[in-house]
Amino acid sequence: MMEAISMLSGSSPSSKDTFLFDSTKNGPKGAPARPVVAILGSGDFARSLALRLLRCGYRVAVGSRQPRRAADSFPHVVDVTHHEDAIAKADVVFLAVRREHYASLWGLRHLLAAKVLVDVSNNSRPNQYPESNAEYLASLFPDSLVVKGFNVISSWAMQSGPREASRKVYICGDSVEARGQVLDLARRLNFEPVDMGALCSARDIEDTPLRLFGAWRGPVLAAVGLSVLFFAYSFTRDVLHPYVHSRRSDFYKIPVEVVNRTLPGAALTLLALAYLAGLLAAAHQLYHGTKYRRFPAWLEGWMQSRKQLGLLGFFLACVHVLYSLCLPLRRSERYQLLNTAFQQVHANVENSWNEEEVWRVEMYISFGVMSLGLLSLLAITSIPSVSSALNWREFSFIQSTLGYIALLIGTLHALLFGWRRAFEEESYRFYLPPSFAVALALPVAVLLGKGLLLLPCLARRMRRIRQGWEAWRHRRGGVRSAAHVSPERVTIM
Repeated sequence: MMEAISMLSGSSPSSKDTFLFDSTKNGPKGAPARPVVAILGSGDFARSLALRLLRCGYRVAVGSRQPRRAADSFPHVVDVTHHEDAIAKADVVFLAVRREHYASLWGLRHLLAAKVLVDVSNNSRPNQYPESNAEYLASLFPDSLVVKGFNVISSWAMQSGPREASRKVYICGDSVEARGQVLDLARRLNFEPVDMGALCSARDIEDTPLRLFGAWRGPVLAAVGLSVLFFAYSFTRDVLHPYVHSRRSDFYKIPVEVVNRTLPGAALTLLALAYLAGLLAAAHQLYHGTKYRRFPAWLEGWMQSRKQLGLLGFFLACVHVLYSLCLPLRRSERYQLLNTAFQQVHANVENSWNEEEVWRVEMYISFGVMSLGLLSLLAITSIPSVSSALNWREFSFIQSTLGYIALLIGTLHALLFGWRRAFEEESYRFYLPPSFAVALALPVAVLLGKGLLLLPCLARRMRRIRQGWEAWRHRRGGVRSAAHVSPERVTIM
């Protein structure tokens, strides 16, 4: 406890006068007293909030039903007292108790009148109650100025300080003045407050911590679906076909070899899906001759998930590299190498060097390394702290131009892996083409689509559209009746 006090004050533990609540002992004479913030509750969040307030120069009064027991959990500079005393000392009161205990504070409603009451509670599941916790609290204490906020910040983030992923604080309330006080307090605590307006937005704020990878749900389902599809395809061709036709048991290939053939196909397809959305958006704008027409909902959601699709593709590509490095370590690979050497000696072959195979494998590995390097660059620049250091042109060049180059090199990597096997009859097992041929279908289509957009006629029209040119103005001489103006266009105008 003494170490915590020393860390907060920046002085020795014996310097108790630094945090005393007497304004005459809080610095030079005549200096204004630091504001007092009250916290009702003594749980983990209340302790973390008290530490954060102390570090940012506030005085803290904690209200508890058992102040003597709760005092052991707080630094001695925190005034741990009864609810009535804590409320009387502050104008801003944080309510750090669960919704079930709101009614226990009913007897304090006369003390909470005209006070800013900040609700930091959360629910265990979405739509747990008919109304939000903050709205329910406002109905219990109509004379108080209820503000919802700080519920998206965990106790650890509150105590250790804001980080990239835990910096924003969503705040709402019906009183503009009270909301402004809480917004200013959040800034003083080094957070980034976001004004969400009236108290009716509290339900959305309370649902925010309950969302589990909301933006990742679609991309993750796509990645899992593609992985299952490619795994089943490789299993059918490489394991099931030899067993059905020649009773050869190749089931040992499932843990490593079949999985390693699944990963690159899924990774390449996910990367292609990330750039296919942009091609469809460009086609939509070319077809309608304007950039002001809203995209369909499915396309807009697809475009918003491009970052997640690319990162998942990068993850699968990294795992594919690790599996490939482990291939020579397998016992089955050693047995096959010994068998090949024995057969070569038995056939009296002194040199089995194949110039074509050597060049193919060398280029195959080289393109794979270059593709992974470019994907790493794309992944790094998608980090908010890195992307914020780039201007729009730099970010677009990396994510678009270098992204298409990464897709092209990855496609060449897969082509060099397959080489001539796509034209060999024995490669079609159960009349199914090789796995690499299936994995190349969508990337090749995306690259061809991008090539079409680079044609001068389409590129010129696309550039004009992005600069604000609209086809209907050119066709009708700039005059358009009100009946033909879209709602989106009216909104923009």
